[in-house]
Amino acid sequence: MVLNALLPPQCLACTAVVDDAGALCGACFGRMTFVSPPLCATCGAPFDGPAAAHDTLCGACIAAPPLYQRARAVFLYDETSRGLVLKLKHGDRTDAAVHLARWMQRSGVELLSTCDVIVPVPLHRWRLLMRTYNQAALLANALGKLAGKAVAVDALRRIKATPSQGGLSRSARARNVGGAFAVTAPEQVAGKRVLLIDDVFTTGATAEACTRALLAADAAAVDVLVLARVPALR
Repeated sequence: MVLNALLPPQCLACTAVVDDAGALCGACFGRMTFVSPPLCATCGAPFDGPAAAHDTLCGACIAAPPLYQRARAVFLYDETSRGLVLKLKHGDRTDAAVHLARWMQRSGVELLSTCDVIVPVPLHRWRLLMRTYNQAALLANALGKLAGKAVAVDALRRIKATPSQGGLSRSARARNVGGAFAVTAPEQVAGKRVLLIDDVFTTGATAEACTRALLAADAAAVDVLVLARVPALR
């Protein structure tokens, strides 16, 4: 209480004072677009209108089913949420990970209930050296503690240093991360249902590349849980 009086908690997305650490102020909360049903049963893309059934798929997933079984996100990646994500990713707001992981726990409750191990999308060692931390690993560790699930931070490795995905087309993104990941500790994923964690889901190229590597190491299945997804993905 004394600490809060001296250093009152701030909104995760802006500098407004809030009642509790990890909360959003009313203005930011009102601008956030949280992802909620009806959703594509596979990729988790929200439908504009009512879905016919709980297992309804979007056209893209019918045409080209992803390798992962289910993907879910907390909110859409837009003008409001971008700043929040970038604070964690590039702004050294590592303290936000535990609060954001609570949101992921709520959005991914079905995925968490069936997973055996949580695995973060890795950074290449050179990028990790420059950034000093992997935001996906921070979220995975926090989520594992909240949900009581095992976390295998080093099971998946980025073996190819790839250019940033920013500005690349869908097909270029897929080519960029093709063969970029490998499982270095197969005993941690073999025969297990893996929950893959990342911060942003754009076209799904990274999730697909990671899933391919995990399945090649005999993972039983892969689900994907992220903070944010870019609208109109596929």
